[in-house]
Formats: sequence, structure tokens, C-alpha cells
Amino acid sequence: MRMRIDELAARTGVTSRNIRAYREKGLLPAPELEGRTGFYTDEHLQRLDIITYLQDRGFSLEAIRKTLDAWSAGGDFSHLLTLKQILNSPFQTEEPEIVSVPELLVRFPEAMHDATLLTRAIRLRLVEPGPSNKLRVPSPLLLQAGVELTRIGVPLAEVLDLFERVRVDLSGVADAFVGIAERFLVRPVELGTDGAPSPSDAIGALEKLRPLALEAVKPILIRELVTAVEDAVARLAAAVEQQD
Repeated sequence: MRMRIDELAARTGVTSRNIRAYREKGLLPAPELEGRTGFYTDEHLQRLDIITYLQDRGFSLEAIRKTLDAWSAGGDFSHLLTLKQILNSPFQTEEPEIVSVPELLVRFPEAMHDATLLTRAIRLRLVEPGPSNKLRVPSPLLLQAGVELTRIGVPLAEVLDLFERVRVDLSGVADAFVGIAERFLVRPVELGTDGAPSPSDAIGALEKLRPLALEAVKPILIRELVTAVEDAVARLAAAVEQQD
């Protein structure tokens, strides 16, 4: 595909002025010239996609330039585009559920009398605004877990507290796994370290990271749950014995 600068701007949403600025800063290669007209290609389109993606996540233009240079030096620039797709791809195939507010309130009667509970669930992104004044539930399984907890007598506010705490704890676990990947996969590629994996090998390893992390966390969580339940049963037994 060959495009003039105005066509590239229209396809990407990046202004012609910014395209020229990126080119001057070394983020984009020069266009192919025919006479006095410059033509841009798919590579420019892909690079602009990556630049926008990284800028949205707080990267400076200099950091983006170094990242693009490091990855493209490894061979195929499409490696970096593949990395973006991996990071953005859904981790699970669970289908979101669309529910009305009354349907949700039937599942969580407490929220009928306290609107702040529904507001908090939206803030935590357990439910999101959906089409036609309905709500979108990203994880029906997680929502059903909340229903079951309230059915056994746990107040909805406590369920939301539990979710928030678990999310914080698991965020730390996720950061630990990603930190390992950055140290031993991403940074060596960026720095051109001797013995660093190729971009394609690094991306292959990153693609395996999420299922690997999940499988590693599950047995630890199960073991800790068993210990916690045994401790709770022992405390309950001791309390019953004291009453007798």
C-alpha cells in the first residue's frame, strides 16, 4: 500500500504535522519519493500504530524511538506489532453478559436500598455501562461468585472489599511475573545484550507468560486455602469445645 501523507493521516488519526515531526525525530523512516511527492507504506502505518499505543501509555518520544530502533534492529519490525497484539488480546474466552439494572438488583437485593453499592461495583469495573441503558458484566463467573457469597450471608459491601483486596494482591503477583519477563526478555533485546533472545523468541516466551503465571499461582492459592480452612476449622472446633 502506498499513501500520500494526507491519506496516512486520515487512516491513522495522526495529523500530517505530527507525522512530519515523527519523521524528523527518527521515529518514522522517510517516505519513498517520486518526483516531489512522498509515498508512505504499510511500515509507516504500523509504526504510527505502535507510536500511538506507546504514547497512550506514557512513553516519551525518545523512549519510543529507542524502542522502535531496538526491535527493528532485531530483524522484522512486525515483531513489535505482534507484541502489541499479544498484550491486548483477551486472556480468556468468557463472554460478557448484558443485564438490565433491575435484573442485577434481583441478584443483589442489598443494592436496591443502597445505591452506593452499585456505584462502587461500576467503579471497580465489575459492571460497566452497556448498550440501551443496560449494564455489561465483563466476567459473569466473577459476578456469580459474588452472588454465592451474598447468599451465604456475606454483606455485599464486604464482597466488594474482598474483590478490591484480591485485585491489589494479584496485581502485585502480575507485576512480579512481568518484571521477570522485562529483565530477562525485553531489556536484553532492547539493549542488544550478548546472548539476548531474538525478537521472535522473546515474543514467543511472552506469549506463554500469562498461562504459565496462572498455572503457577493456582497450586499456591490452593495450598494457602487448605491451610486457612484447616485453621478456621480448628478455631471453630475449639470454640464449640469451650461452649460444651
